[in-house]
Amino acid sequence: MSVKTRRIVSGRSETIAAANYAFDPLEDDKIIRNRLLTRTTTTRGEPPLKKLQKKFTSFVTEVDKEEEEKEDNYSECGRLAKAFLQELSAFEIPLLKSQAVVAANLREKENFNELKEETNRQIMQAQADIEHLKKQLEESKIERQHKEECEAIRKLISAQPPKSETQKAIHELKKEIAELEAEDTASWRLLELRKKQFALLLHVVDELQETMEEEQKSMVEEMQRNMSEETTTAGGAEAMSID
Repeated sequence: MSVKTRRIVSGRSETIAAANYAFDPLEDDKIIRNRLLTRTTTTRGEPPLKKLQKKFTSFVTEVDKEEEEKEDNYSECGRLAKAFLQELSAFEIPLLKSQAVVAANLREKENFNELKEETNRQIMQAQADIEHLKKQLEESKIERQHKEECEAIRKLISAQPPKSETQKAIHELKKEIAELEAEDTASWRLLELRKKQFALLLHVVDELQETMEEEQKSMVEEMQRNMSEETTTAGGAEAMSID
């Protein structure tokens, strides 16, 4: 929709609104208040206040006539006065009714305000109760969770063997541990002994090896000495045979 079209539609809407509301809202309130006070409506004929004004005007006009006309017109003045009083009474009765309605409305308004205050107080109390119940609900949830956890732990504990059996098993385990420690100590001592024996054996082997080497060296020297002696003896024998 173009801007021009929107302006035309807006102008038509304002015109329709102006046609629906002939007066400003504040003026409407004044008009309604004036109509209520004067009991003027658009559905009936002449307004009661205007009728009362006409009756009063007719009565005053009749009273203000000259002396010679008054003497002949007392009955007319009485009739107009009576008509004015009747019209005044007819105008006053609805005012009294309206006054009673206003008083009743004021009392109803006070009752409504008291009821409103009581309702607001109850709403505030209900909100406070709701918050309190929310806290209680959260506490109940936490308490229930703790109970469930305790129940799970209780079931886990109840699933375990009795204390006597557990102590017996612990005693057996301690006994086995002591035996294993004793075996470990004995094994360690045996290992130390084997280490010492092996070291001694290595030492003996070294000494034997040294002894064998010395003996072999002695044997070689003795053989070389023997061979040298044999060579010397053989040389002497040959020399003697030649001679």
